[in-house]
Amino acid sequence: MVVLHRCYPISIKALEENGYGVGMVQGERVYVNQALPQEAGTVRIVKKRKDGYVGEMVRWKHQNANRVKSPCAIYDRCGSCHLLHCRYEAQLALKKEQLQRWVKQASLSLRVHDVVGMEVPYAYRNKVIIGFERDRRGRIRAGFYEEFSHRIIPYQRCLLHDEEMDRIVGTMVHLMEKQRIEPYEEARRKGLLRHVILRRSSLNGDVMVILVVNAMVFPGCHHFVSALRQAHPAIRTVVMNVNTRHTSVVLGERGRVVYGNGWIEDELCGYRYRISAKSFFQINHAQCEVLYGKALSLLKLSGNETVLDTYCGIGTIGMSVADRVKQVIGVENNRDAVQDAAMNAKRNQVKNIRFVCADAGEYMRKAAQRGDIVDVIIMDPPRSGSTKEFMDACAKLKVAQILYISCDPRTQLRDLAYFRRLGYVAKEMYPVDMFAHTGHVETVVLMSRVEGK
Repeated sequence: MVVLHRCYPISIKALEENGYGVGMVQGERVYVNQALPQEAGTVRIVKKRKDGYVGEMVRWKHQNANRVKSPCAIYDRCGSCHLLHCRYEAQLALKKEQLQRWVKQASLSLRVHDVVGMEVPYAYRNKVIIGFERDRRGRIRAGFYEEFSHRIIPYQRCLLHDEEMDRIVGTMVHLMEKQRIEPYEEARRKGLLRHVILRRSSLNGDVMVILVVNAMVFPGCHHFVSALRQAHPAIRTVVMNVNTRHTSVVLGERGRVVYGNGWIEDELCGYRYRISAKSFFQINHAQCEVLYGKALSLLKLSGNETVLDTYCGIGTIGMSVADRVKQVIGVENNRDAVQDAAMNAKRNQVKNIRFVCADAGEYMRKAAQRGDIVDVIIMDPPRSGSTKEFMDACAKLKVAQILYISCDPRTQLRDLAYFRRLGYVAKEMYPVDMFAHTGHVETVVLMSRVEGK
């Protein structure tokens, strides 16, 4: 029996999806932060979780040769990165090994290719979310949430952010103190400013600021925004989002534009996109182009295909393939994203694509009932993966090719196993390191329908 706060010897055998080292203690799984495979030592058990325990290494017996000193000052407390203590090239190799292990566990025959990494794996995030609080001395501080808690870890510079975004956060803290804007206090459900979300365009450096507030009225908003813009001319639009719910979900349902037009513009794979406050856009621009390029290269196209781009967001991958097929239909349940997608198609003069606001599974079910002709399906679902309703509809439509892009390979592999029972085979998995220094990896797989199924 494993006892909390007691120390045990442990050997780290593998990494899990969040970058924790995994070992066994008395038959129980123990997840150890900042531990790498082939390491051993003494672990102290600090927390129980559903599938085991969380531990911290208190003494090393042996360390991995790829271990390095983290360049981040708050790495030991911040919950955002998990692999800064590992040489980057080794991170890529560990992610590949992890994928191969999961493929084997899923009983699938997939060749896992090398993970495509970044030339410079820093400053890649074009979107950041920052929280605020007062410290014990009453000073406002901004930062990230400490792992397993809602406590703020203050920061001045994040290695994964563009420097301008960090400077904007610093200015906001100064203005909050000056204008007496209270940060939201979760325990008491008091205070005004809950979060700020920043988006920055790789096209021109334009910044969108989303102020998430705990009230319908933001006293002094005009003066706050004016001072912020004066300090940072790159800010092109500011949106106020209202979230009064007692929830960990960042954005609320209501919002309004307080400066600018409510969106910024970015470029991806040769097309320009309008991005609004609630629209999804990949956080790593350079690696997204790598991912989409690989994904579309896998498709076998004659030019006469009807493509269904499901979970399409603002239409990025659907528009990227539009000039190679007959028509594209994008399906997305986020109404704001659909509006952006339609505008993006119009501005880029892509005339053979249209968008439908609907749940992907429900749309597929109705398409199967109608007997729609669909040659290719592109799917990029959320981390939870797809649904049986969606996959059953793919089989009923007898779609020849299904291109599956995923930010969670474990749910993707679960879905691939179900697709296999429906008559679809996949032979290769292509991983791209979209989230350097974290345990996550993006993967793309092409499935083909077996004749006769």
